[in-house]
Amino acid sequence: MKPREIFIALATFILLTIGVVSLFWKSILWSLIVFAPLLIIGIYDITQKKHAIKNNFPVIGRLRYLLESFRPEIQQYFVETDTEGTPINRMFRSLIYSRAKNENDTTPFGTKSDVYHVGYECMAHSMYPKHHDEVEQNPRILFGGKDCKQPYNASILNISAMSFGSLSKNAVLALSKGAKLGGFAHNTGEGGLSPYHLEGGGDLIWQIGTGYFGCRTKDGDFCKDTFEKKSLIDNVKMIEIKLSQGAKPGHGGILPASKNTEEIAKIRDVEPHTEILSPTYHKAFNNAEGLLHFVQQLRELSGGKPVGFKLCVGSKDEFIEVCEAMKKTQILPDFITVDGGEGGTGAAPVEFSNSIGLPLREGLSFVVDSLIQYKFKDQIRIIASGRVFSAFHIIRLIALGADTVNSARAMMMAIGCIQALQCNTNTCPVGVATQDKSLMKGLDVNDKYVRVASFHKRTVDSYSEMIAAAGLRNGDEIQRKHILHRKGPNKMVTYEELYPELQY
Repeated sequence: MKPREIFIALATFILLTIGVVSLFWKSILWSLIVFAPLLIIGIYDITQKKHAIKNNFPVIGRLRYLLESFRPEIQQYFVETDTEGTPINRMFRSLIYSRAKNENDTTPFGTKSDVYHVGYECMAHSMYPKHHDEVEQNPRILFGGKDCKQPYNASILNISAMSFGSLSKNAVLALSKGAKLGGFAHNTGEGGLSPYHLEGGGDLIWQIGTGYFGCRTKDGDFCKDTFEKKSLIDNVKMIEIKLSQGAKPGHGGILPASKNTEEIAKIRDVEPHTEILSPTYHKAFNNAEGLLHFVQQLRELSGGKPVGFKLCVGSKDEFIEVCEAMKKTQILPDFITVDGGEGGTGAAPVEFSNSIGLPLREGLSFVVDSLIQYKFKDQIRIIASGRVFSAFHIIRLIALGADTVNSARAMMMAIGCIQALQCNTNTCPVGVATQDKSLMKGLDVNDKYVRVASFHKRTVDSYSEMIAAAGLRNGDEIQRKHILHRKGPNKMVTYEELYPELQY
């Protein structure tokens, strides 16, 4: 007999048995408390047509869905090794947590990485390392080109773009207060300036996306009057135009209706309780020269604050067109943020997340080399964003030409993210990526903002120690030759060989 027939036979037998026995012993009817729910579930499973497993295996078929529901937790806590977990392995998660909590971040008994595995990377140290006092501590980079009137002195490590709406108010407030305490910048994400960004008091990079949230008209066009008013707020130190992001380049942002509360809708100037899709394109411009004129417009409206744009590199020809437009118009952005296809903190279609956009290192080296060829590199700062969890990650990006780096997921973990992978469901168990008030209560702002600052400080300190180990004094001396990459079992090459400078 098949499971469906077995269930029908057992159900019939149980009901008949209880019915007959109840004629002599009424107490047996209490057994229906146990059997009735199972019988109802089984009957429902047999009659429904949506799930074949439930139909063919009534009641017991539900175990498949139960096991599947907590498979990620089993995988993360019991199956994966310290170096194999994704998107972020346990080794780096533990490093972030220990630094955020200001605990011991050393590791015993040697590296857990396979140093002979293809792709392994390391830094070339010097036989003559520098003394601590010889190395730049808490390095900062000045942002602001020839047309900038209010330059900004930024930390080497800052918080990457994450919107209020995607993150809870407690998460945003903890990040902003942490940035204030640690003296680094916090990118607002495309969701606009929220009261929680401002309440925390940290330095802000206001990101303007395709939806122009917080500075838009009712028709979704850019509103220069609203932008001007908000851009003059003292906390806003820089403006970033988002062309694309690593998680979903060319797709636009997604805010589920469950996260679009009355408060968020008011901040973004949209209808509440509806799914908000950012357009895939900007209405304010549609070509390279238009982009640069928009940069110039925002710089003028903001009183001369640094203005740049963010992109995940796709078509290289289009970026060359931007360089040609800069040469023609002599309008230069103050900075360019390069995001990698491996980035992402929220929801994205799998095809876009996995299969569109250059990875960060390829995109970064191309942008830097292009600017060098056009002789613009010394006038434009480069921010790199994507999978930055440690000081080595910072150094290898600086070796490719970045001036500063942004980190999103590491900062999320500093405030308690456990990589539950529920960012797009509004059910984040630790209150980071949710608008559920009962869940966000678990995120204690007064505890977490200190952890953000601690993670930042200890990572930057480690960066300075690694610079010293290489015999260097500051980030300006880091070159591609300092980073080694394994290409085979008996061959390692430098980034100088792996990412040779472009020749036009």
